[in-house]
Amino acid sequence: MSGALFSSGDPAVDRRADFAETLASTGDWSGAIEVLSGALDLAPRWAAGWYRLGELHEMAGQTDGAVRAFDVALALNPADPFGASLKRSLLLDAPGADSMPAAFVELLFDQYAPQFERALVEGLKYRGPDLLLEALKADGFVYAACVLDLGCGTGLMGEALRPFCVRLEGVDLSAGMLAKARAKSVYDQLDKADIASLTLEGPRYDLIVAADVFIYLGALEHVISWSANSLQPGGRLAFTVELSETGDIELRDSRRFAHSRAYIASLLEQAGFTGVKLQDCVLRADRGCDIASLVVTACAPAASFERTRDGEDEAAS
Repeated sequence: MSGALFSSGDPAVDRRADFAETLASTGDWSGAIEVLSGALDLAPRWAAGWYRLGELHEMAGQTDGAVRAFDVALALNPADPFGASLKRSLLLDAPGADSMPAAFVELLFDQYAPQFERALVEGLKYRGPDLLLEALKADGFVYAACVLDLGCGTGLMGEALRPFCVRLEGVDLSAGMLAKARAKSVYDQLDKADIASLTLEGPRYDLIVAADVFIYLGALEHVISWSANSLQPGGRLAFTVELSETGDIELRDSRRFAHSRAYIASLLEQAGFTGVKLQDCVLRADRGCDIASLVVTACAPAASFERTRDGEDEAAS
């Protein structure tokens, strides 16, 4: 909270916030709440401060106070870079969110970029690229002319795909992650964009891959429809999701989304995909537990789809 990114702009307020963090580190939640509340009296429009106050109330078991603080943070910054809406939904035990704020995802991964690969691969035993490549090869994949890595991050999937394609493109929302990917020199093109709102422009692809990306989207109708329209006839789509056994779209305490097998299968069928395979796997560990997941592969229909401006499918004759 004392870092430049989250500064209130007032050194006196920041000092109080730092003291609140010191109290919180000792487990003195009530003291931390009191001190940070006093700081916010001096800087009432400090959205990051209100978000942190919500977290302190949450850690103290004070749901009402947490929700009120998150509401103020949202009112001050509706773009929601701290994910207050997700926290609020989880606290109320009635998750209404079916998508993740783009500003939250961007900030999260811009901060995470420097230690992303070490934390994910070494700490969480992440296997997404290997699992996807294995599943594609099992389906007969050998080589592709043009490949898109959706949510490419630092380029872990790109490194795995590079020997199997002529042209490799990547897209991600985080400039920090894209900088890491660019340094690897495995992509022919990298673009900064929100994959939750892609439009139908540019080339059609022979393969679209999304490794551990849809867990940050929630509702997948748009991106699945976009993929169907953006693949060459007979092109392949491959992605991973965390597996939900409780509902089509489940917002978890981790503030990631899980998806049910039935939901994924239904979306792919509606979009016209064929040869759909959903394979159980363990994508990574989290808090010492394996995360049950799915590796999904599918083929775009042999008949082409006509593109429309809103990204919806219209079957060609």
